[in-house]
Amino acid sequence: MSIFTEEEQQLIREAVERAEKNTSGEIRVCVEKNCSEEVLDRAAKYFYQLDMEKTKARNGVLVYVATVDRKFAIIGDAGINSVVPDDFWDSTKEAMLNEFKVGNLVEGIVTGCTLAGEQLKKYFPHQSGDTNELSDDVAFMDGE
Repeated sequence: MSIFTEEEQQLIREAVERAEKNTSGEIRVCVEKNCSEEVLDRAAKYFYQLDMEKTKARNGVLVYVATVDRKFAIIGDAGINSVVPDDFWDSTKEAMLNEFKVGNLVEGIVTGCTLAGEQLKKYFPHQSGDTNELSDDVAFMDGE
């Protein structure tokens, strides 16, 4: 799927890597063209398909974007959801939406990863011995 160029994918990958340096949390970016169901349900489906619930501290975060349908969501695992307020991701979503509205899809995703990392750092600071439990590459889905 050629939604992003290699250079754009690299920018997103580097944003995930930078964000994860300050937290034990894990961030993944999942992209597809169309979202055929409620966006949070779709994000949750891919969260489990990508094995994000298998992190040691249950602190995975998925940034999901459907490019053609112009939908997106940020969801966190049980470890995150048990310690953060209900509106935890609202400011991150707003910052991403501001970039998306002016056509900056990649910058919006990079912003989301950066802000997610800053938020995660508060509750899940980087610990010595932390390992990268999930791929930093963009997961391209086929819309099935």
